[in-house]
Amino acid sequence: MYRVSDVMTKQVVYLPAETPLDEAARVMKDSDIGDVVVTEGATLAGLLTDRDIVVRAVAERADPANTTIGSIITREVVMIEQHSTASEAAALMRERHIRRVLVCDNERKLVGIVSLGDLAMQLDPNSALADISEAAPNR
Repeated sequence: MYRVSDVMTKQVVYLPAETPLDEAARVMKDSDIGDVVVTEGATLAGLLTDRDIVVRAVAERADPANTTIGSIITREVVMIEQHSTASEAAALMRERHIRRVLVCDNERKLVGIVSLGDLAMQLDPNSALADISEAAPNR
């Protein structure tokens, strides 16, 4: 039985809400990731995903140099405890219709991110989703 801590991405990238969208996109590309945690001061403000960029900025023809990531982020973040099972994380994603969940320790400190692709790779490496996730350049 896999725990979330066994499958999560431990390297979390943080950017302030004032960061221009084009800069955030470069950070995501350079780090080979599909999401960043967005902060407002010392507070977690939300999560920016590659999908947020496409749906909330590119599709709306927002100027990437003048649009801040804080204006397009997903503010309602979902968290799961690192000792939860991978199956519990999958059920949470299914229930909430999301693809990524922030992972916290027992003191609610952020320790990672688990994605649908991370789970597919561990739970069913022969699944089509696992094949897609493995071939994709980011998580």
